Amino acid sequence: MTRVAPVGGTAVQDHVALAEIELCGELIIAASAARERLSLESIDEVLRVAEERGIGPAE
Repeated sequence: MTRVAPVGGTAVQDHVALAEIELCGELIIAASAARERLSLESIDEVLRVAEERGIGPAE
């Protein structure tokens, strides 16, 4: 007997996992557009590390 997941609104969303997937996608896009390896600062910018720490953009 094969069991199939019911159709409808039974999907569970993991918002943390979805956010991580989005950030990974943004990092992949940035890396593929770069001519050289991304610097640590560039990676932090793509991942919005400064925003999370409340530092804000560098000026």
